[in-house]
Amino acid sequence: MTFERREADTIIVGAGPAGLAVGAELRRAGVPFLMLERGQHVAEAWHRHYERLKLHTPKRHSALPGLPFPRDYPTYPSRQQVISYFSKYADAFDLHPELGREVSRCTREADGQWVVSTDAGEYRAHHLVMATGLNRVPKVPRWSGQETFPGPIVHTHDYTNGERFRGQRVLIVGFGNSGAEIALDLFEHGARPAIAVRSKVNVIPRDLLGIPIIVFALLWKPFPARLGDAMNALTLRLAIGNLSAVGLSKRDDGPFTQIAEARQIPVLDVGTLARIRRGEIDVRKNVESFDGAIVRFADDTAERFDAIVLATGFATGLAGMFPNQPDALDDQGRPRINGRESSVPGLFFCGYDLSRGGVLREIGIEARHIARSIATKAQQTRRSLRETVAAS
Repeated sequence: MTFERREADTIIVGAGPAGLAVGAELRRAGVPFLMLERGQHVAEAWHRHYERLKLHTPKRHSALPGLPFPRDYPTYPSRQQVISYFSKYADAFDLHPELGREVSRCTREADGQWVVSTDAGEYRAHHLVMATGLNRVPKVPRWSGQETFPGPIVHTHDYTNGERFRGQRVLIVGFGNSGAEIALDLFEHGARPAIAVRSKVNVIPRDLLGIPIIVFALLWKPFPARLGDAMNALTLRLAIGNLSAVGLSKRDDGPFTQIAEARQIPVLDVGTLARIRRGEIDVRKNVESFDGAIVRFADDTAERFDAIVLATGFATGLAGMFPNQPDALDDQGRPRINGRESSVPGLFFCGYDLSRGGVLREIGIEARHIARSIATKAQQTRRSLRETVAAS
């Protein structure tokens, strides 16, 4: 499929929560835009997530601008409820992304406009908002002897539920939020899971004293991360217990500092630790190598497994789309500036920042700032054109 170059004031790449929020704010500001989405749905990533997933932050603090979650939804909506909410959000703000548009390259031309290259042609715009998210490209590590493993090796990107692994010994590689919850899902489907943990971790409860942990995080948000960690260390230790007793090592920094400085989310426990303590989920050291079905670990122990699930994270994939703008991204391919105009004129990033208050809440804040900035620039451009016409 080909077409002539399309033009718009603003192009939004991605129709996930960040793209939808920016689109809604631009709609309310009267700024015309086009939205491009590589998948076949709005919030495509939520359609692919594993079935057990629930929103990790409470609905009250996770709604996008202008539309709360339904009152009859639980505090932590299910995956399907979140999908339904995003679909209704798109309808409420008349957001109709062009689906099946895979963006390969974004270049800024000499006249300051952006050209967005897709598998179906090119688009041109004054402003470009990238909203493709942190989890665009799966990270798939390789180990010595991995090719000899006879069972399936799947990334969380392709994991649906644990039914296919019933009765099997399954190793989950990685103890982030996905790895911890997929271990639970596997156990609940009759598998025998173990988690290989490479690094030290921070684990926090989803709720503390019946209150969502995000409420405490927001209370401490005005204060430095290290101060908040110091003041909450004892409370978290009492809530979580001794991690070393279950084979885990606690990070040297606290969860607030981990988010602010390492740009990583701590593990939000939804029941995994209790299963580990009961011996229903095992903890192993980092994977070193494979020898057929035998996996060898960093402590020189070895064990036979039937299947491997890689909870090894994702990359943004932005570097490949911006080969001529390396200064806009850090060495991990993440935007250096989020929620406002980047160091490159006309370029904005939304939804790539990790916050104590939760990603969805931060997206709403960023979307308002971006839309306000683009609307102001659009007004200035129109004013300049009118003045030029009047002078002539």
